[in-house]
Order: sequence, then C-alpha cells, then structure tokens
Amino acid sequence: MIDAHIHLEQYEPEVAEQILSELPEMGVKALIAVSMNLDSCIRTQRLAAINPGVVRPAYGFHPEQPLPQDAELAALLKWIESQSSEDYIAVGEIGLPYYSRAEALERGETFDMEPYIELLDQLLGLASRLNKPVVLHAVYEDALIACDLLEKHNIQHAHFHWFKGPEEAIARMMKNGYYISFTPDILYEPEIQALARRYPPELVMAETDGPWPFEGPFAGKVTHPSMIREVAAAWGALHGYTPGEAEELLTANTKRFYSL
Repeated sequence: MIDAHIHLEQYEPEVAEQILSELPEMGVKALIAVSMNLDSCIRTQRLAAINPGVVRPAYGFHPEQPLPQDAELAALLKWIESQSSEDYIAVGEIGLPYYSRAEALERGETFDMEPYIELLDQLLGLASRLNKPVVLHAVYEDALIACDLLEKHNIQHAHFHWFKGPEEAIARMMKNGYYISFTPDILYEPEIQALARRYPPELVMAETDGPWPFEGPFAGKVTHPSMIREVAAAWGALHGYTPGEAEELLTANTKRFYSL
C-alpha cells in the first residue's frame, strides 16, 4: 500500500530510519511525504534522495503556523519552482488554519483569516502553473473556501487529507471529483465512519498523518505507515470489501491520483 499523507521529516531521524527499513515487511511500498515550510521541504527532499521511489515528496507551507514573512514566502516559492518536476509529486501540505483559529477564538482573541486565504490563493496559483496535484488541510467550513479557490484556479487534482466537513462541502467535493483520505481514527470515530460510508470509493485513500498520535487501539503507539492496512480493513468493512480488496482499491486510487 501507499501512505497517502505523512510528515516523515517530523519524526526523530532514527525513528524515521527504522520506519523506512520496516516498510517492505509491513506491506507498504511508498509514502507521500508532505512538508511544513522551506526547511521542512529541504529535509523531505533529503529523505527522498536517500530513499528514491519510496519517499515521494510534496512541498508546501502548512497553515497551522504563523504566516511566513514576505521574504520567507518568496524564498519558498522560488525554491519550489526551481525543483525538477520529476523530483516531487505535489504541492502540499497547504490549506487554512481551522484549528489555530478555533483556539484563538476560544481564548477570546481575534483571528484574521484573510492573509491565510491570500496565502492559499498564491500556493494554489503556483500548483496550477506547475500542473501539480495539491494536498489540502481544509476542514469544516474552511473546505468551502478551499473549493472556491480550487475552482478559481481550475485545479481538479485536489486531495483533502483527514477531511471532515459540512454537507455542502461534501456534496461539492464529490461533484468536483476531489479525493479524501482516512486515518486510523476511522476505527473508532463514528463521524469519520459515516463519511467513509458516503464518499465514493473511487475517490478515497488511506493515510496516517504521522507522527500525529491516535487513540483507540493505537493509544500509546508510535504512528507507523503500516497502520494504513488497518485503515483499509476498517474502510473496506463499511463497504463489504475484504481487507485485501480494500487495500487493492485504495492503493489503485492513490496511484491514479499521484500518477505513480
């Protein structure tokens, strides 16, 4: 299988090395390794160079952090544009700061979304120029803003990772053929299970979002790409597929979306 979304460079180096060494015996062929900022992109690039064909890098700026300074953003955009198209697989992770905004509002602080929307607009424009798929962090009502911008830039290859959102967003995403991916929380979150039953099987992938930790049967465990096999089994059970059938289908979807 292929882990459709992991922050490999966020693991301690020795942990990442061990994970990579274990992949063949765990039935995992490749990882879509997303990035957080320019330094993160460079670390991801190094991991991909050491593990060609296994670590498939995506370059971007994660929205759940302070906005980049103008010079920082310019350097990131220039760096991404300077990379050979064959050496990376997508622009990501990019999106909108739902959780940072929610936390700020809970503290009674104001939160200006406009600069983040402008940043996403720029990054989607870059992806459009480069003809690259995009990996999105855009949940709940933020997904509707992301859909507006995707349509503005005529981007059809959009992957909403670990998605949850309102009916209006779900319907629009299905209509536009956007992909989503499920994490290990599909084993214990009813909200995620309900979405998994509904979303078209041909538009679904499996991910870990590691090193983010999970609960339920995964409590206390280091998030490992091999967990996507349990994601596949849980997703397949909701649709009447055997674990093997589910793995085959989700892997085919991931290969198709990322042109692997």
